[in-house]
Amino acid sequence: MSVSDGPQSGNSTEEEEGLVSLTSSPGNPQSPTTVTEGQELTEVTPRALPPRRRITINAEKYPLNLKWALGINHTLPVISLHDNEKLEFVYSCANVAVIYDHASNSQHIFQGHYNPISCLCASEGRRWLVTADKGPDSLVLVWETHTGYPVQTMYDCHPEGGVSAMALSHDSKYLVTVGAGEIQRVCIWDWTSEMEGPVCVTELKPEYGCQKHIIFHQNDNTQILSNSESHVVFYSWVKEGLEYSVPKLTDKTFRTKVGSLSQSIFSSEGFQAVTATLLGNMVVWDVARISATETALQRKALKLIPLQKHGVTVLTQTDSLIVTGNTMGHVTFYDEHFKLIKWYDEFNLDPIASISFSKETNGNLDSQENYQIDAKPSVIRNFVLSTATAIVAHVDTELDKLQWVMKEQSVALHAIACHPHMPIVAMGSHCGILRTWDYQDKAPVCSRVFHKEQQIQCLTYDPKGFYLAVGFACGTVYILDAIGLHNKQDECFKCANDCITHITFSQSSHYLATADTAYAVTVYKLCPKDGKLIWDYQWRHRNHYKPILDLLFGVYPGSHQPKLLSLGKDRRLVEYDLKNSTEHALSLLSTVRVEQSAVPTCMAWYPPLTSEESLLIASSLYKIKLFNSTTKMCRKTLLGPEHGSPVQKMVVLPSSPERNPKSHYLVYIAVKKLGLQILPIDGNPYRYSALTCHPAGISNLACSSDGKYIFTSGGADCTVCFWEVNLNALEAEAVFGGKDMVPFYSLLEGGKDGQLFRDIKDYFYYCQLRVQGIDSMEPRQVSTRIPLTELSVMMRGLGFFPTDKEIEDMQNEVKFSRYAETGAIVRDLDLEEFIKLYINHRPAVDNTMDELQYAFSTLGHLNDNGEHVIRRDEMLRLLQSRGEPMTEEELAECLSTLLGVQPEGPTPELGIFDCKDSKGLLEKVLPEEISLETFIVDILGWPASTKEIPPSEAKSPTESVSEAV
Repeated sequence: MSVSDGPQSGNSTEEEEGLVSLTSSPGNPQSPTTVTEGQELTEVTPRALPPRRRITINAEKYPLNLKWALGINHTLPVISLHDNEKLEFVYSCANVAVIYDHASNSQHIFQGHYNPISCLCASEGRRWLVTADKGPDSLVLVWETHTGYPVQTMYDCHPEGGVSAMALSHDSKYLVTVGAGEIQRVCIWDWTSEMEGPVCVTELKPEYGCQKHIIFHQNDNTQILSNSESHVVFYSWVKEGLEYSVPKLTDKTFRTKVGSLSQSIFSSEGFQAVTATLLGNMVVWDVARISATETALQRKALKLIPLQKHGVTVLTQTDSLIVTGNTMGHVTFYDEHFKLIKWYDEFNLDPIASISFSKETNGNLDSQENYQIDAKPSVIRNFVLSTATAIVAHVDTELDKLQWVMKEQSVALHAIACHPHMPIVAMGSHCGILRTWDYQDKAPVCSRVFHKEQQIQCLTYDPKGFYLAVGFACGTVYILDAIGLHNKQDECFKCANDCITHITFSQSSHYLATADTAYAVTVYKLCPKDGKLIWDYQWRHRNHYKPILDLLFGVYPGSHQPKLLSLGKDRRLVEYDLKNSTEHALSLLSTVRVEQSAVPTCMAWYPPLTSEESLLIASSLYKIKLFNSTTKMCRKTLLGPEHGSPVQKMVVLPSSPERNPKSHYLVYIAVKKLGLQILPIDGNPYRYSALTCHPAGISNLACSSDGKYIFTSGGADCTVCFWEVNLNALEAEAVFGGKDMVPFYSLLEGGKDGQLFRDIKDYFYYCQLRVQGIDSMEPRQVSTRIPLTELSVMMRGLGFFPTDKEIEDMQNEVKFSRYAETGAIVRDLDLEEFIKLYINHRPAVDNTMDELQYAFSTLGHLNDNGEHVIRRDEMLRLLQSRGEPMTEEELAECLSTLLGVQPEGPTPELGIFDCKDSKGLLEKVLPEEISLETFIVDILGWPASTKEIPPSEAKSPTESVSEAV
């Protein structure tokens, strides 16, 4: 790249930074590939890799199968795979890479990453595609694009946080990666060999900034270049390892503003390099000196060329031309002297994010003008470009024609809803774009842009499929035609200034309800007016004092009257009386507290698996409770799916004609996971299956009307994933888990042969002795059951100390387990029933020290030492007045036992605790001020160094029961 004839704004006034020390990699060092001038690199081929056709994963193997990915990561490049036969390109979407064939409107999806893909690159010939992610347990995967098959998996290349940049050498033999840690590691890998670990590695200083762009020299694998927004790093791969130098570049270097650095390229010949900036400048680098004693080349900033008025976001090369894309959406071609060859500024594009050229030339190469002696350089390859607003276009350089290929969302997308009768899904984003998509034909149907309101937060179709209701972050509600997306009436509704978080229609399509961030519920009704039906505002009511987490319409049994329920973070389940509400106020039918310590997360109507109408409510402690929808009594508490986070939303999968009408399934999301659960829920861990869907978090889900497909939105990742359901695979997984009690034994520590199971049996038989009297000399009556009154003794003996309300729920669960079917009340249970009850009710996760610290900081005050303490009188008052209040005698008994003042009790062997002066005893055993350390060490008896609250010790229940009082 010669720049001798180009413009120059100044010479370098600062010396370049010296060479830093190198670091060799573990393992055997390997010599880099050195190429002499004029020699060409050929693309490497891994050993013994037979040619294949592109494969597709067998959809029958998994319960959930990704069929289509809507969206694109607009911060990563789009890579052209285009040849003369078809227009294909590859891009990333959340944690998958996608090859899209525009002609056939088809996708091939590369699945394998747990974290969001952070880097994407391809070989010169486009045969090899490399994907990498950023996060824990990061992966680097090498794929063959011809077959869609992974040929290399590299685990934890950068355990410090994943990969922030990478590139393949031009012969595809080597891969260079840059870590995402605070101290970035640069590694070179010979990915085609069996060598474990990098060939060489070095570390960069944090002051060089985060290196986000890296490339190999096209003719010399020993030369590598990377840049951050502020520094350019030149690497030389020598026998001793990887050396690098960082030439100084500031505004003082050329006595003018340089701008933030975007991308860099090497000259195709020689040692020069160029870096583009966001002020439209080009920094030209050249070798400062070549020393016989130094193995690495040192460079300096030679020139600053003010090439464009607008910031250059993309800098690349094709054949002998330099190509730029800028913030105005212009694409410009220059020769090696930065003389203008061609430009595209008429396409009205947004800032260019990437440019990728076809691997095959177009018809320009056959033009006779190109073979003349004075022929000028010309663009002989078509290219694909992407913009910062998630638009992908193909440019035919022979016809100078642009073809739109993809237009996706570039901002958060939360709102999705499926049409109840047609294969259409609606999607709304925070940039105000609402569009519908036909998921059978994989084609857009209609779209609308809301310029004023913009941020679409939620969507819902009415059950009849006539209306589409749209809720906005500004509090506005639109009711649209479900197909054409035009307004059903002239005016929208603006009843709140707060974000609409939930929106739902009644089953009759006559009511519409919304919930907003002001903790209020608003109801609209379809009313006759002037001979036609119009939607009208009816009521607005605020009964919750914390965010509303779910909003649900139902129908009262034996009637068509709609039932409206709201569930709040305040643990309240509120039922509204729509029938008897007046013109001025929305009446309440009931307000019930559904949890004590857990926080409810979502709710759903339970399918008709029992004779009574039931409501499912999930909680933050990984439990799912079944409530009678009329009495609001808790019928069952069940262990929910455990995926590192509780269930956030759940929907019963709609039935389909091909499916057994008696089979029902639950679809749920849990932060990153999408899952399927076989109903009825019983705590069996093999009856549900889940996979990572959106690594940055799932925002919403929707099911197709026939129950065959599920859609998930990723919120911040701007994507929607389209999943096909395979219920046979889900049922097969449940069968492999075992029958009867086998799955439940696996949930006990040690299984059926473990100490916990033996202790459960011992305690079970001990409770039988207690019932008949420990000291009784009468012949024992052999039984396989224990009365419900012994439940609390059994649970506490196993180290699980439920509250009185939890004991009541457990007893009611067993007592009324057959009431709906037989009318009989159950008063005892056997060993297997107890094990299921214990597994479903015991805490799924242990408490943490953070929770105790939060309690002390909330309830206490700071003492002179800066510690949070609670006064003795205040703690005793709280324990006797809040939650489930304890009496003074109960407090004295518990605390004196914990502090060792009296033996453990009470038990039939030790008698009833008796203390005439409970208050005096409490003042005697407790200090005046109780710190966190005093509470943990002196009262609870745990080690002072503990970071987490010890578990309930269910593994050895024979230890003192006083530990968990």
